[in-house]
Amino acid sequence: MTVSVHNPDQYMAALRTIIAQGRKRIGLLVGAGASAGMAKPDGTYPLIPAVAGLTDQVLTTLAPTYQQQIDGLKAELAQHDIETILSRIRSLSKVIGSAKVHDLDGPGFATFGEAICTEIGKIVDVRLPETGSAYAALVNWITGTMRDYPVEIFTTNYDLLFEEALESVRAPYFDGFTGGREPFFDPVSVSRSDLPARWTRLWKLHGSLGWRASSKGEVIRTGQSSVSHLVFPEHLKYDQTQKAPYAALLDRLRAFLLTPDTLLVSIGFSFADAHIAARLDEALAANPSSSVFAFQYKVLEEEGPACDLARRLPNFSVYARDQAKVNGIRGPWKAPAELPNRDWGPIRSTYLDKDGNFTLGAIEPFARFFAASRSVQAFPTPSALTATAAATPPPAATTASVA
Repeated sequence: MTVSVHNPDQYMAALRTIIAQGRKRIGLLVGAGASAGMAKPDGTYPLIPAVAGLTDQVLTTLAPTYQQQIDGLKAELAQHDIETILSRIRSLSKVIGSAKVHDLDGPGFATFGEAICTEIGKIVDVRLPETGSAYAALVNWITGTMRDYPVEIFTTNYDLLFEEALESVRAPYFDGFTGGREPFFDPVSVSRSDLPARWTRLWKLHGSLGWRASSKGEVIRTGQSSVSHLVFPEHLKYDQTQKAPYAALLDRLRAFLLTPDTLLVSIGFSFADAHIAARLDEALAANPSSSVFAFQYKVLEEEGPACDLARRLPNFSVYARDQAKVNGIRGPWKAPAELPNRDWGPIRSTYLDKDGNFTLGAIEPFARFFAASRSVQAFPTPSALTATAAATPPPAATTASVA
Protein backbone atom coordinates (compact mmCIF):
# COMPACT_ATOMS: atom_id res chain seq x y z
CA MET A 1 0.00 0.00 0.00
CA THR A 2 1.24 3.47 -0.85
CA VAL A 3 0.89 6.17 1.79
CA SER A 4 1.35 9.87 1.05
CA VAL A 5 3.25 11.93 3.59
CA HIS A 6 4.10 15.61 3.80
CA ASN A 7 7.58 16.92 4.50
CA PRO A 8 7.17 19.98 6.79
CA ASP A 9 10.74 21.17 6.11
CA GLN A 10 10.00 21.57 2.43
CA TYR A 11 6.84 23.61 2.94
CA MET A 12 8.23 25.78 5.72
CA ALA A 13 11.48 26.50 3.85
CA ALA A 14 9.46 27.77 0.92
CA LEU A 15 7.14 29.78 3.16
CA ARG A 16 10.05 31.35 5.08
CA THR A 17 11.57 32.51 1.83
CA ILE A 18 8.31 34.07 0.70
CA ILE A 19 7.51 35.91 3.93
CA ALA A 20 11.10 37.07 4.46
CA GLN A 21 10.90 39.01 1.22
CA GLY A 22 8.54 41.85 0.51
CA ARG A 23 7.72 40.98 -3.06
CA LYS A 24 4.52 39.00 -2.78
CA ARG A 25 0.99 40.07 -1.94
CA ILE A 26 0.38 38.55 1.49
CA GLY A 27 -2.76 38.68 3.58
CA LEU A 28 -3.55 37.32 7.03
CA LEU A 29 -6.98 35.97 7.97
CA VAL A 30 -7.22 36.05 11.75
CA GLY A 31 -10.04 34.44 13.72
CA ALA A 32 -11.09 34.07 17.34
CA GLY A 33 -8.59 31.29 17.97
CA ALA A 34 -5.78 33.84 17.68
CA SER A 35 -6.63 35.96 20.70
CA ALA A 36 -7.71 32.81 22.57
CA GLY A 37 -4.22 31.43 22.05
CA MET A 38 -2.42 34.42 23.55
CA ALA A 39 -1.38 34.73 27.17
CA LYS A 40 -2.58 37.39 29.58
CA PRO A 41 -0.03 39.62 31.34
CA ASP A 42 0.08 37.14 34.26
CA GLY A 43 0.99 34.33 31.87
CA THR A 44 -2.33 32.51 32.04
CA TYR A 45 -4.57 31.74 29.05
CA PRO A 46 -6.61 32.86 27.23
CA LEU A 47 -6.27 36.58 26.65
CA ILE A 48 -9.79 36.46 25.18
CA PRO A 49 -11.77 33.23 25.52
CA ALA A 50 -12.98 31.21 22.55
CA VAL A 51 -16.67 30.42 22.10
CA ALA A 52 -16.95 27.93 24.98
CA GLY A 53 -15.28 30.26 27.45
CA LEU A 54 -17.20 33.23 26.12
CA THR A 55 -20.46 31.35 26.63
CA ASP A 56 -19.60 30.45 30.22
CA GLN A 57 -18.56 33.97 31.14
CA VAL A 58 -21.55 35.70 29.57
CA LEU A 59 -24.19 33.32 30.94
CA THR A 60 -22.63 33.28 34.40
CA THR A 61 -22.72 37.08 34.52
CA LEU A 62 -26.34 37.27 33.36
CA ALA A 63 -27.63 34.30 35.36
CA PRO A 64 -28.80 36.37 38.37
CA THR A 65 -31.21 38.24 36.07
CA TYR A 66 -31.98 35.69 33.36
CA GLN A 67 -31.50 32.25 34.98
CA GLN A 68 -35.06 31.14 34.18
CA GLN A 69 -34.71 32.11 30.53
CA ILE A 70 -31.25 30.55 30.23
CA ASP A 71 -32.53 27.25 31.64
CA GLY A 72 -35.55 27.35 29.36
CA LEU A 73 -33.51 28.05 26.26
CA LYS A 74 -31.01 25.32 27.07
CA ALA A 75 -33.85 22.84 27.50
CA GLU A 76 -35.19 23.51 24.01
CA LEU A 77 -31.87 23.90 22.15
CA ALA A 78 -29.58 21.10 21.02
CA GLN A 79 -26.49 23.33 21.27
CA HIS A 80 -25.79 25.64 24.19
CA ASP A 81 -23.07 27.91 22.81
CA ILE A 82 -23.59 31.66 22.89
CA GLU A 83 -24.14 31.79 19.11
CA THR A 84 -27.07 29.39 19.23
CA ILE A 85 -28.58 30.99 22.32
CA LEU A 86 -28.27 34.53 20.92
CA SER A 87 -29.81 33.35 17.67
CA ARG A 88 -32.84 32.01 19.51
CA ILE A 89 -33.16 35.13 21.65
CA ARG A 90 -33.13 37.46 18.66
CA SER A 91 -35.65 35.29 16.83
CA LEU A 92 -38.01 35.34 19.79
CA SER A 93 -37.61 39.09 20.21
CA LYS A 94 -38.90 39.63 16.68
CA VAL A 95 -41.83 37.21 16.55
CA ILE A 96 -43.57 36.76 19.90
CA GLY A 97 -44.60 40.36 20.53
CA SER A 98 -46.49 40.61 23.81
CA ALA A 99 -46.79 36.83 24.19
CA LYS A 100 -44.44 35.27 26.68
CA VAL A 101 -41.92 32.46 26.28
CA HIS A 102 -39.98 31.37 29.35
CA ASP A 103 -41.79 34.22 31.15
CA LEU A 104 -40.35 36.92 28.85
CA ASP A 105 -42.05 38.83 26.00
CA GLY A 106 -40.54 40.11 22.75
CA PRO A 107 -39.15 43.40 24.11
CA GLY A 108 -37.83 41.48 27.09
CA PHE A 109 -35.88 39.14 24.84
CA ALA A 110 -34.56 42.15 22.89
CA THR A 111 -33.22 43.55 26.15
CA PHE A 112 -31.78 40.13 27.02
CA GLY A 113 -30.01 40.02 23.65
CA GLU A 114 -28.56 43.50 24.16
CA ALA A 115 -27.29 42.47 27.58
CA ILE A 116 -25.47 39.51 26.01
CA CYS A 117 -23.87 41.77 23.39
CA THR A 118 -22.77 44.21 26.08
CA GLU A 119 -21.11 41.43 28.06
CA ILE A 120 -19.33 40.14 24.95
CA GLY A 121 -18.03 43.66 24.36
CA LYS A 122 -16.68 43.86 27.91
CA ILE A 123 -14.89 40.54 27.58
CA VAL A 124 -13.10 41.39 24.33
CA ASP A 125 -12.09 44.86 25.55
CA VAL A 126 -8.60 43.89 26.74
CA ARG A 127 -5.05 45.19 26.23
CA LEU A 128 -1.95 43.41 24.99
CA PRO A 129 0.69 42.42 27.56
CA GLU A 130 3.42 45.05 27.66
CA THR A 131 6.04 42.32 27.85
CA GLY A 132 5.30 41.15 24.31
CA SER A 133 2.63 39.33 22.38
CA ALA A 134 1.97 37.39 19.22
CA TYR A 135 0.42 40.44 17.57
CA ALA A 136 3.49 42.51 18.39
CA ALA A 137 5.66 39.82 16.76
CA LEU A 138 3.48 39.88 13.63
CA VAL A 139 3.79 43.66 13.46
CA ASN A 140 7.56 43.28 13.72
CA TRP A 141 7.39 41.04 10.68
CA ILE A 142 5.15 43.49 8.81
CA THR A 143 7.37 46.49 9.45
CA GLY A 144 10.65 44.63 9.16
CA THR A 145 11.12 44.82 5.43
CA MET A 146 10.46 47.05 2.43
CA ARG A 147 7.38 45.79 0.63
CA ASP A 148 6.14 45.98 -2.94
CA TYR A 149 2.60 45.46 -1.67
CA PRO A 150 0.97 46.18 1.69
CA VAL A 151 0.11 43.42 4.12
CA GLU A 152 -3.65 43.08 4.44
CA ILE A 153 -5.11 41.77 7.69
CA PHE A 154 -8.65 40.40 7.56
CA THR A 155 -10.04 39.62 10.98
CA THR A 156 -13.39 38.60 12.40
CA ASN A 157 -12.34 39.70 15.88
CA TYR A 158 -13.89 42.78 17.50
CA ASP A 159 -10.99 43.56 19.81
CA LEU A 160 -8.53 46.42 19.28
CA LEU A 161 -5.38 44.33 19.73
CA PHE A 162 -4.02 44.75 16.21
CA GLU A 163 -4.64 48.49 16.43
CA GLU A 164 -2.74 48.58 19.71
CA ALA A 165 0.17 46.54 18.32
CA LEU A 166 0.49 48.72 15.21
CA GLU A 167 0.20 52.00 17.10
CA SER A 168 2.74 50.94 19.72
CA VAL A 169 5.49 51.00 17.06
CA ARG A 170 4.00 53.90 15.05
CA ALA A 171 3.19 51.64 12.12
CA PRO A 172 0.65 53.35 9.83
CA TYR A 173 -2.50 51.44 8.94
CA PHE A 174 -5.83 52.05 7.22
CA ASP A 175 -9.07 50.46 8.37
CA GLY A 176 -11.50 52.02 5.92
CA PHE A 177 -12.36 55.05 8.07
CA THR A 178 -11.24 58.62 7.58
CA GLY A 179 -11.99 61.87 9.37
CA GLY A 180 -11.33 63.43 12.74
CA ARG A 181 -14.44 64.21 14.74
CA GLU A 182 -16.60 61.32 13.58
CA PRO A 183 -14.46 59.17 11.24
CA PHE A 184 -16.64 57.77 8.48
CA PHE A 185 -16.28 54.64 6.40
CA ASP A 186 -15.08 55.24 2.84
CA PRO A 187 -15.83 52.22 0.63
CA VAL A 188 -14.07 53.80 -2.36
CA SER A 189 -10.73 53.86 -0.54
CA VAL A 190 -11.31 50.28 0.64
CA SER A 191 -11.80 49.07 -2.91
CA ARG A 192 -8.66 50.80 -4.20
CA SER A 193 -4.97 50.55 -3.31
CA ASP A 194 -3.78 54.15 -3.44
CA LEU A 195 -1.96 54.27 -0.11
CA PRO A 196 1.77 53.48 0.14
CA ALA A 197 2.74 49.85 0.57
CA ARG A 198 4.10 50.57 4.06
CA TRP A 199 0.53 51.19 5.24
CA THR A 200 -1.01 48.00 6.58
CA ARG A 201 -4.65 47.40 5.65
CA LEU A 202 -6.71 46.28 8.64
CA TRP A 203 -10.14 44.98 7.72
CA LYS A 204 -12.57 44.16 10.58
CA LEU A 205 -15.01 41.85 8.80
CA HIS A 206 -17.46 41.62 11.71
CA GLY A 207 -17.00 45.14 13.03
CA SER A 208 -15.01 46.45 15.93
CA LEU A 209 -15.22 47.88 19.38
CA GLY A 210 -15.83 51.56 18.96
CA TRP A 211 -18.05 51.33 15.91
CA ARG A 212 -21.51 52.80 16.28
CA ALA A 213 -24.30 54.19 14.15
CA SER A 214 -24.36 57.97 13.65
CA SER A 215 -27.49 60.12 13.79
CA LYS A 216 -27.83 59.38 10.05
CA GLY A 217 -27.67 55.66 10.62
CA GLU A 218 -24.18 55.39 9.12
CA VAL A 219 -21.40 53.47 10.85
CA ILE A 220 -18.71 55.69 12.35
CA ARG A 221 -15.62 54.95 14.42
CA THR A 222 -15.58 56.55 17.87
CA GLY A 223 -12.15 55.62 19.17
CA GLN A 224 -13.83 54.32 22.31
CA SER A 225 -14.30 50.74 23.44
CA SER A 226 -18.09 50.90 23.51
CA VAL A 227 -20.16 48.30 21.71
CA SER A 228 -23.09 49.12 19.50
CA HIS A 229 -22.41 47.98 15.94
CA LEU A 230 -20.89 44.53 15.81
CA VAL A 231 -21.83 41.40 13.90
CA PHE A 232 -22.35 39.19 16.88
CA PRO A 233 -22.23 35.43 16.67
CA GLU A 234 -25.68 34.32 15.69
CA HIS A 235 -27.56 32.97 12.71
CA LEU A 236 -28.35 36.40 11.28
CA LYS A 237 -24.63 36.95 10.64
CA TYR A 238 -25.05 36.44 6.89
CA ASP A 239 -27.86 39.00 6.61
CA GLN A 240 -25.97 41.55 8.69
CA THR A 241 -22.82 41.30 6.62
CA GLN A 242 -24.70 42.25 3.45
CA LYS A 243 -24.97 45.81 4.79
CA ALA A 244 -22.45 48.65 4.84
CA PRO A 245 -19.62 48.62 5.73
CA TYR A 246 -19.43 44.84 6.03
CA ALA A 247 -20.31 44.16 2.40
CA ALA A 248 -17.45 46.42 1.23
CA LEU A 249 -14.97 44.64 3.52
CA LEU A 250 -16.03 41.20 2.31
CA ASP A 251 -15.77 42.44 -1.27
CA ARG A 252 -12.21 43.51 -0.43
CA LEU A 253 -11.41 39.98 0.70
CA ARG A 254 -12.76 38.61 -2.55
CA ALA A 255 -10.89 41.22 -4.62
CA PHE A 256 -7.65 40.44 -2.77
CA LEU A 257 -7.87 36.78 -3.72
CA LEU A 258 -8.81 37.61 -7.30
CA THR A 259 -5.55 39.53 -7.67
CA PRO A 260 -2.90 37.40 -9.41
CA ASP A 261 -0.27 35.69 -7.28
CA THR A 262 -1.60 36.40 -3.81
CA LEU A 263 -1.21 34.39 -0.63
CA LEU A 264 -3.69 34.45 2.25
CA VAL A 265 -2.50 32.79 5.46
CA SER A 266 -5.13 32.03 8.08
CA ILE A 267 -4.62 31.53 11.80
CA GLY A 268 -7.20 30.87 14.49
CA PHE A 269 -10.03 30.68 11.97
CA SER A 270 -12.33 27.67 11.68
CA PHE A 271 -13.86 28.50 8.26
CA ALA A 272 -17.28 27.72 9.77
CA ASP A 273 -18.54 31.21 8.81
CA ALA A 274 -20.48 30.41 5.64
CA HIS A 275 -20.46 33.97 4.29
CA ILE A 276 -16.66 34.12 4.42
CA ALA A 277 -16.10 30.57 3.18
CA ALA A 278 -18.37 31.29 0.20
CA ARG A 279 -16.26 34.25 -0.90
CA LEU A 280 -13.03 32.29 -0.50
CA ASP A 281 -14.50 29.43 -2.49
CA GLU A 282 -15.64 31.72 -5.30
CA ALA A 283 -12.40 33.71 -5.54
CA LEU A 284 -10.03 30.75 -5.36
CA ALA A 285 -12.00 28.87 -8.01
CA ALA A 286 -11.83 31.90 -10.31
CA ASN A 287 -8.12 32.59 -9.72
CA PRO A 288 -5.89 29.50 -9.51
CA SER A 289 -2.80 31.68 -9.03
CA SER A 290 -3.96 32.68 -5.55
CA SER A 291 -3.53 30.43 -2.55
CA VAL A 292 -4.78 30.02 0.98
CA PHE A 293 -2.66 28.40 3.66
CA ALA A 294 -4.93 27.44 6.56
CA PHE A 295 -2.93 26.87 9.75
CA GLN A 296 -5.26 24.95 12.06
CA TYR A 297 -4.86 24.20 15.75
CA LYS A 298 -6.67 20.87 15.92
CA VAL A 299 -5.97 17.53 14.25
CA LEU A 300 -7.10 17.37 10.63
CA GLU A 301 -10.05 15.10 11.40
CA GLU A 302 -11.60 17.87 13.52
CA GLU A 303 -11.14 20.64 10.92
CA GLY A 304 -14.21 19.82 8.83
CA PRO A 305 -15.01 23.22 7.24
CA ALA A 306 -11.37 23.82 6.23
CA CYS A 307 -11.10 20.29 4.80
CA ASP A 308 -14.27 20.83 2.78
CA LEU A 309 -12.66 23.81 1.07
CA ALA A 310 -9.42 21.90 0.54
CA ARG A 311 -11.35 19.05 -1.06
CA ARG A 312 -12.85 21.34 -3.68
CA LEU A 313 -9.96 23.76 -4.20
CA PRO A 314 -6.42 22.61 -5.04
CA ASN A 315 -5.09 26.08 -4.10
CA PHE A 316 -6.50 25.79 -0.56
CA SER A 317 -4.13 23.90 1.77
CA VAL A 318 -4.74 22.85 5.36
CA TYR A 319 -1.85 22.50 7.81
CA ALA A 320 -3.20 20.77 10.91
CA ARG A 321 -1.45 19.45 13.99
CA ASP A 322 -1.12 15.85 12.81
CA GLN A 323 -1.63 15.99 9.05
CA ALA A 324 -1.80 18.30 6.08
CA LYS A 325 -3.93 18.45 3.00
CA VAL A 326 -1.97 20.08 0.19
CA ASN A 327 -3.05 20.15 -3.45
CA GLY A 328 -5.89 17.86 -2.45
CA ILE A 329 -3.50 15.23 -1.08
CA ARG A 330 -3.97 14.25 2.53
CA GLY A 331 -1.16 12.78 4.56
CA PRO A 332 0.59 12.84 7.93
CA TRP A 333 3.60 15.00 8.66
CA LYS A 334 6.92 13.20 8.31
CA ALA A 335 10.14 15.12 8.68
CA PRO A 336 13.23 13.47 7.17
CA ALA A 337 15.97 12.33 9.52
CA GLU A 338 18.47 14.58 7.73
CA LEU A 339 18.11 18.35 8.12
CA PRO A 340 17.99 20.55 5.00
CA ASN A 341 21.19 22.18 6.25
CA ARG A 342 23.25 22.20 9.43
CA ASP A 343 21.53 25.30 10.81
CA TRP A 344 18.04 23.97 10.32
CA GLY A 345 17.58 22.32 13.72
CA PRO A 346 16.52 25.49 15.60
CA ILE A 347 14.30 26.48 12.70
CA ARG A 348 12.56 23.11 12.61
CA SER A 349 11.83 23.46 16.32
CA THR A 350 9.77 26.58 15.56
CA TYR A 351 7.15 24.61 13.62
CA LEU A 352 7.54 21.01 14.78
CA ASP A 353 7.56 19.79 18.37
CA LYS A 354 9.59 16.86 19.67
CA ASP A 355 6.70 14.48 18.98
CA GLY A 356 6.48 15.51 15.34
CA ASN A 357 3.34 17.63 15.73
CA PHE A 358 3.00 20.69 13.54
CA THR A 359 2.63 23.69 15.86
CA LEU A 360 1.93 26.72 13.67
CA GLY A 361 -1.83 26.36 14.15
CA ALA A 362 -1.34 28.20 17.45
CA ILE A 363 -0.89 31.97 17.21
CA GLU A 364 2.20 32.31 19.40
CA PRO A 365 4.50 29.91 17.48
CA PHE A 366 2.91 31.16 14.26
CA ALA A 367 3.87 34.75 15.06
CA ARG A 368 7.38 33.76 16.17
CA PHE A 369 7.87 31.90 12.89
CA PHE A 370 6.91 34.98 10.89
CA ALA A 371 8.94 37.38 13.04
CA ALA A 372 12.03 35.16 12.75
CA SER A 373 11.69 34.61 9.01
CA ARG A 374 14.52 37.06 8.30
CA SER A 375 16.88 35.50 10.82
CA VAL A 376 20.27 34.41 9.53
CA GLN A 377 19.45 30.79 10.27
CA ALA A 378 17.01 30.90 7.40
CA PHE A 379 19.82 31.24 4.92
CA PRO A 380 21.22 29.66 2.99
CA THR A 381 18.24 27.48 2.30
CA PRO A 382 18.83 24.67 -0.15
CA SER A 383 19.06 26.22 -3.57
CA ALA A 384 16.41 23.92 -4.96
CA LEU A 385 13.87 24.98 -2.35
CA THR A 386 14.65 28.64 -2.81
CA ALA A 387 14.29 28.34 -6.56
CA THR A 388 11.00 26.52 -6.19
CA ALA A 389 9.61 29.14 -3.83
CA ALA A 390 10.60 32.00 -6.11
CA ALA A 391 9.36 30.41 -9.31
CA THR A 392 6.02 28.98 -8.30
CA PRO A 393 3.07 30.32 -6.35
CA PRO A 394 2.28 28.57 -3.10
CA PRO A 395 1.37 25.97 -2.15
CA ALA A 396 4.51 24.12 -3.17
CA ALA A 397 2.55 20.90 -3.42
CA THR A 398 4.93 18.08 -2.84
CA THR A 399 4.33 14.89 -1.07
CA ALA A 400 6.46 11.90 -0.63
CA SER A 401 5.06 8.45 -1.03
CA VAL A 402 6.33 5.46 0.80
CA ALA A 403 5.47 1.89 0.19
